Amino acid sequence: MRISDNRALAQASAQAQKDNVPLLALFVLSPQDYTAHDRGARRIDFTLRNLRYTKSSLEKLHIPLYTTSHTPRTTIPQYVLSLLRQWNTTHLFANIEYEVDELRRDIKVCELAEEGGNVTCHYVHDKCVIPPGQVLTKQEKPYSVYSPFLRAWMTHLTPSPPEDDPLACAPSPAANDPSVRQHSIFDRLFDQPVPEEVEGFTLRDPDERERMRTCWPEGEDVAKEMLRRFLCTATRSSQMGAVDPLADGAVAPSKNPSKASRVGKYKDARDKVDADTTSRLSPYLATGVISARECIRATLELSENKNRRIDVSRETGVGRWVQEIAWRDFYTHVLALFPRVSMGRPFQEKFAGVRWEAEALENHLQAWKDGRTGVPIVDAAMRQGLAMGWMHNRVRMVAAMYLVKDLMIDWRLGEKHFMEILIDGDLASNNGGWQWSASTGVDPAPYFRIFNPYTQSTKADPTGEYIRYFVPELAKVRGPELHNPPSALANKLGYPRPLVNHDEARKRAIRRYKNPGDE
Repeated sequence: MRISDNRALAQASAQAQKDNVPLLALFVLSPQDYTAHDRGARRIDFTLRNLRYTKSSLEKLHIPLYTTSHTPRTTIPQYVLSLLRQWNTTHLFANIEYEVDELRRDIKVCELAEEGGNVTCHYVHDKCVIPPGQVLTKQEKPYSVYSPFLRAWMTHLTPSPPEDDPLACAPSPAANDPSVRQHSIFDRLFDQPVPEEVEGFTLRDPDERERMRTCWPEGEDVAKEMLRRFLCTATRSSQMGAVDPLADGAVAPSKNPSKASRVGKYKDARDKVDADTTSRLSPYLATGVISARECIRATLELSENKNRRIDVSRETGVGRWVQEIAWRDFYTHVLALFPRVSMGRPFQEKFAGVRWEAEALENHLQAWKDGRTGVPIVDAAMRQGLAMGWMHNRVRMVAAMYLVKDLMIDWRLGEKHFMEILIDGDLASNNGGWQWSASTGVDPAPYFRIFNPYTQSTKADPTGEYIRYFVPELAKVRGPELHNPPSALANKLGYPRPLVNHDEARKRAIRRYKNPGDE
């Protein structure tokens, strides 16, 4: 979904230049895959907007982007090969997608191409900084614990010659000859528009559509500027609700930029949901609008990084942020190398039999989705997700663990809901986060370590501004009562009472996890 630092596009361009043929770009929309993967209308709208941006950028280079839609998904390989035959294509380049269905699809494309004999397929690692399968234990096994994975991952960032630099920027594509626009076949490819919507994934509410476009503008230039502001400008007042990430007000710190910038404060302030403390680049990374490599390279250009050293330290804001990029790689490696996690299975199979609530399921699940659990920090998080299509990572964890451990509702239902409403829905990261909260995944929170949502609330939202903004019933409440309103106050303000007693729910969760299958 980008032109710069796109490895498949760069290699395709090089091949086209070598063979003296035009470069063509193809994107196939697959509604059945979106349904199977719980993609929401917000994510699809963001994809379409970025496709239109990319099409416009490529057309300046006389490169057509042909966007089409196809069902059923099972015949996408045959459909792609039919297009390649129409265009007399000799090489197909694509970036690898690591989900099981997508891998099977692309393997079939390769098989059909080999049978036909006219097209050579090239699938390229691009999503991760270090590709899956390269970060292994001494026993040549994939990691299932983050800390040793991080240590091994770090060593791959600075390879010894003649190994390729994993952070190297892939060159932008060369322009086609303008005469391609008069070609008897290729000229019509320029006329194929990117659709305004995909049936079944339409943002029908005009206010919601406008809100998503305000919060998450499309385009590589937007993502690059958001990255620059995160690394080089000071924190602003809290950026909650429908706020343009490129609005005026972002200025460079006047003193000590290494500590006063947003990334400089990231180490100590990253978990504060009431402040402007994160990059908010997750939608752009998930959709491929910016590469993870570019994010790390940008940290090398900071004025205070005179030695151009890759910082992965726990002691600095930059290091902590680069570690978050490593987490993204980690969860993608897990998805690729332990494919059962993308099939609804827990990584820790011993917890497959944990007994989930059935009697109160429907009412409690809907209350959680609506942000009406009676726990302010959870409700604020869920309402933020509904309003912005995005949540701060800290409250994602709090809301997820509340659903699983307090309400004892199957984590897969929460995973599905997040994919449906969040604009940065990414199967690997979303699954990894949910399985962490449910204590069923790689490197999980131990089942007996259960967040107290009221304690988490005071830590994550010490000023209370986050709760007051997203839970207007509590807009005038100050002090400790904001985080855990007494019954009389909640009743007076029309705020719901808690669905469960946390202490009792905690004991129930520990009992059921200790002996999966027991009541």
